[in-house]
Amino acid sequence: MPEIKAAVCHTFGEPLIIETIHLDTPKEGEIEVKLGAVAVCHSDISYVDGAWGGTLPAVYGHEAAGEITAIGPSVYGLSVGDRVVVTLIRACGHCTNCGSGKPTICELAVDRTTGPLRMTDGSLLEHGMNCGAFAEKVVVDQSQVVTISNDIAYDVASLLACGVLTGIGAVVNAAKVRPGEDVVVIGAGGVGLNTIQGAHIAGARRIVAVDMSADKLDAAKEFGATDGVLATDGKPWKAAKTMIGRGADSVFVTVGAISAYDTAPRYLAYGGQIVAVGMPKSGDRAVYEPVMMSAVGQGLIGTKMGDVVIKRDIPWMVDLYQQGRLKLDELISGRYKLEDINKAFADTRSGAARRNVILFDI
Repeated sequence: MPEIKAAVCHTFGEPLIIETIHLDTPKEGEIEVKLGAVAVCHSDISYVDGAWGGTLPAVYGHEAAGEITAIGPSVYGLSVGDRVVVTLIRACGHCTNCGSGKPTICELAVDRTTGPLRMTDGSLLEHGMNCGAFAEKVVVDQSQVVTISNDIAYDVASLLACGVLTGIGAVVNAAKVRPGEDVVVIGAGGVGLNTIQGAHIAGARRIVAVDMSADKLDAAKEFGATDGVLATDGKPWKAAKTMIGRGADSVFVTVGAISAYDTAPRYLAYGGQIVAVGMPKSGDRAVYEPVMMSAVGQGLIGTKMGDVVIKRDIPWMVDLYQQGRLKLDELISGRYKLEDINKAFADTRSGAARRNVILFDI
């Protein structure tokens, strides 16, 4: 059983501790990946802060890229030496949702406390988010990876594992935005910027970004937003409707703030839809007047990880990046070593970062 360095969460809300842990060798259908990079996502922070519960100690991290270093039995289409993006999307391929092309909501129940991670004394260590990627290596199911070419850097590739997939997928897969439609994106952080990119790629007419930071609104325009509205300006939905000339066909809530969910219906056009992307902490509640939505044919849909099929969607996103039509390098705010992960977390918590990335020697 190999030993690796990892950032372990022992207590919710406390700094992660860098220590040596055990990593099992790959079992049936599993692969081992030596990581080149892992990005810091707000979902990781939510888990570390205890917003969604879970078992401790745990290793989180789920936006990763690296090189396959070992393969278990019954793995097909993958080889040692392949460069891959590692995602949290573990799909059985057999349940109703997988069979319907929705692997992000696979019905397979996975006990993360019996995964490939253990403390050095053999005690329990949760395999957080099916990845445990705040570590030098991971062991994951073969369904969780997609191969990439040698000419895309690991730090850039890691972004494709979650934030980029979620934002763009929410537009093209979940909302199915068509050319000429109008959208509002609430939140111009990492996922919000990718939602904006997705709307631009999909051919939306007006793309209105809403955020509490003027600097983030400027950044949103760099990523394809046509307009920006400060969320602190009285009734921002009125400003958005003035810019569009009507309400929005789709309103994407990319943050976990309940206030954003409460106000989202106000931006909608008749027949429009709210797309729930951001994930509030467990127990939070939003309030709507259903009669208003029913009367004018509005709706609300949820999307996990942009409803993506990773082996279908990651390759075309890589291609758009290589053509210069998808911004990825510009999403990286800072690069850190594993030993400095708590600094990366602090910078991400401040709201200033788009995506911070942990780099490994590989």
